[in-house]
Amino acid sequence: MSDSRKFSVNKLAELVDGTVKGDGALAIVRIANLDQGGDNEVAYVENEKFFAAARDSKASCLIVKKASGAELSPPAIIEVSNPKLAFSIIGAALNPPKQREPAIHSTATLADTADVALTAYIGPGVCIGDYAAVGASTRIEAGVVIGDQVRVGSGCVIHPNVVLYDGVTIGNNVILHAGVCIGADGFGYVRGGMGYHKFPQIGTVVIEDEVEIGAHTCIDRAALGRTRIGRGTKLDNMVHVGHNCDIGERVVIAAQTGISGSVVIEDDAVIGGQVGFGDHTRVQKGAIIGSKAGILPGKIVRPGVWWGIPVQPLAEYKRMNAHIGRLPQLREEVKQLKRKLAELEEKFAKD
Repeated sequence: MSDSRKFSVNKLAELVDGTVKGDGALAIVRIANLDQGGDNEVAYVENEKFFAAARDSKASCLIVKKASGAELSPPAIIEVSNPKLAFSIIGAALNPPKQREPAIHSTATLADTADVALTAYIGPGVCIGDYAAVGASTRIEAGVVIGDQVRVGSGCVIHPNVVLYDGVTIGNNVILHAGVCIGADGFGYVRGGMGYHKFPQIGTVVIEDEVEIGAHTCIDRAALGRTRIGRGTKLDNMVHVGHNCDIGERVVIAAQTGISGSVVIEDDAVIGGQVGFGDHTRVQKGAIIGSKAGILPGKIVRPGVWWGIPVQPLAEYKRMNAHIGRLPQLREEVKQLKRKLAELEEKFAKD
């Protein structure tokens, strides 16, 4: 939840480097869908496919692509190069994050050696360990557990029931949603005569600036060294990142993806939901992996669009799917050929 604000159309246009047509003094208080917009609300028109809905929209202001809104006549228009991005920026301005006054709740437990900035908010039931540090204007919500020697940067939002194990590092302006667990032991065992022996899990986790991690996502500490999530990367809910993974900057990973240990995902990669990674795979910069794909251990995924199990270039995956779709027809054709062959064999036998 957030506290809403009010801006003029002119002011909103300044935020997104847009051009105003119509009533620039009109006050806008909310964002809305095209079909649900009303007075003092702004919606966006992504492309010409939505022009019919835009013509029927009651929103006071529409965000459109430059030189494309001539046939639209709302009270105000903001022309931009990327309407969806502009709408996101305007939405953030109209709905800023909830603010907390600096405070430490009476039920919070802080170690004597913890270093908490005076402008931080520490909520009910929070536990902060020895030599941990919390930066300026960071908000720690109810039930969060921060282990010994953890470093949390400034401007972070740590939602309820997050667990940060000992020794992990969180950068600035990081958002961790409810139930995130960072720094648990990796799944590392060595088979011995009496079963499995735990391999040492004594590394750390580094979460860089501007990262957002969805609810109930788990990021394991490195066995030795570090597990890293790069600057600006966004992880969805229920993603698992195994030990010693190195995920680059501006990567996006959708829900229920599982990443085995020592995987490298380079900058700007895009990973769909429910993708499974074998250990020691590498995803190169510019690669896009579709949902439910499976990457075998040690595989290198090069730039381009990939899909399927095992993962393959999209063109090959589509050809294979087309062949699989014809299997029922092919089966009938084979049955007919077998019948004809049997008839020919019977005829030749008689002759």
